[in-house]
Amino acid sequence: MLNRSTAPSLNVNRAAPGAFGPVEPFFGITGHAGLIAAEFTYRKDEEIYGEEEPAEYVYQVVRGAVRTYKLLSDGRRQIGAFHLPGDVFGLESGTKHRLAAEAIIDSTVRLVKRRSLEQAAGTDVRVAHKLWTMTADDLKRAEEHILLLGRKSAIERVANFLLEMDRRLTVAGTMALPMCRRDIGDYLGLTLETVSRALSQLNDEGVLGFSGARQIMLRNRQRLRNMDI
Repeated sequence: MLNRSTAPSLNVNRAAPGAFGPVEPFFGITGHAGLIAAEFTYRKDEEIYGEEEPAEYVYQVVRGAVRTYKLLSDGRRQIGAFHLPGDVFGLESGTKHRLAAEAIIDSTVRLVKRRSLEQAAGTDVRVAHKLWTMTADDLKRAEEHILLLGRKSAIERVANFLLEMDRRLTVAGTMALPMCRRDIGDYLGLTLETVSRALSQLNDEGVLGFSGARQIMLRNRQRLRNMDI
């Protein structure tokens, strides 16, 4: 929510290649259109935008991690995606956000006005192509998530999640998860207890090891891949 007077920090810049550190695919490209970007810092569990709020901005994680989710009619929470540094989120086909977004840990998020981005796409083929690619990637991830929830067992879901996070988070052999086990359960459609049992089983079988509450080392990736068929 951008109209909060309590926002811990806000930096406004004209997006340009290298303006925020290393040039990266999305805002590096939009910089050619002279778009204005801003950075907000959000505390752990702080809302970035709510479900059904106007979709006025497109967001990118700079530091930290973000979850997008929907509250179901029975009060349960279904997490649609975890967004890590470099990930773009909040790109909607309609005028409102379908999901809410929250910072999982203290996070910095970069944003640009959606209307300005759409106007830039109308005149810059590189921006238009990037928006199309991001939309197609979002659709692919949504389809894969539906398959995960509808066709896989609990242990297969956890194996799939670990392999995904391994690709995105592992540094020097260790995966540092920003999300808690309840978050993982709400993403996989499992209870906290089921996630804990699955992780304990994989630990007992030597597939993974723990070096902290959220520090995981994968010892047998092939075994996980076999579970994720």
